[in-house]
Amino acid sequence: MKNAQLHIKNMVCPRCISTVTRVLTEAGLPVAAVTLGEAQILAPETNIDFDALNQALQQEGFELIYDRETQLSEKIKNLLIHYLEHFQTHYEPVTTSAFLSDKLNLPYQQLSKVFSRQEGTTIEKYFIRLKIEKVKELLSYNQLTLSEIAYQLKYSSVQHLSNQFKKVTGFSVSDYKNSTAAPRTSLDSLI
Repeated sequence: MKNAQLHIKNMVCPRCISTVTRVLTEAGLPVAAVTLGEAQILAPETNIDFDALNQALQQEGFELIYDRETQLSEKIKNLLIHYLEHFQTHYEPVTTSAFLSDKLNLPYQQLSKVFSRQEGTTIEKYFIRLKIEKVKELLSYNQLTLSEIAYQLKYSSVQHLSNQFKKVTGFSVSDYKNSTAAPRTSLDSLI
């Protein structure tokens, strides 16, 4: 009897893990572990009502992923969120390609092709959008200068950060900071 491994879309934070754990438990499934994008169930797949489970997950903003390419794309997105944390805390972090290839044990070229096909954008552009969302978050705290944010997120200069911010958001950094309705995007809807 092989235990079921579920792949779940739109899981991007610790609250997502607790919500999915709750949904699985409420569905009567014996949960072994839940991580970003995956859940291990102590039961065979034949014991799972996938339609009912997917409906319960969709009510919380998640959904089951059935095909391998979509699963891989979701793993890449979740790893990029972790990489952003790694990126911020290491003086000279490994490259995005090296990080992903190491974590997924697949060549970066293959990862890049699958991601682009599934998401309609490149890994690099997606990571830039993640960084810009992190910039927005740090700006909203009003604790760091733009120079400190640029340094923390490994931008070569404040000007580079500002140019990329304007290109992605359509706002200058100062316009964004002065906006009363400064829009932020949840990480699960970046693409």
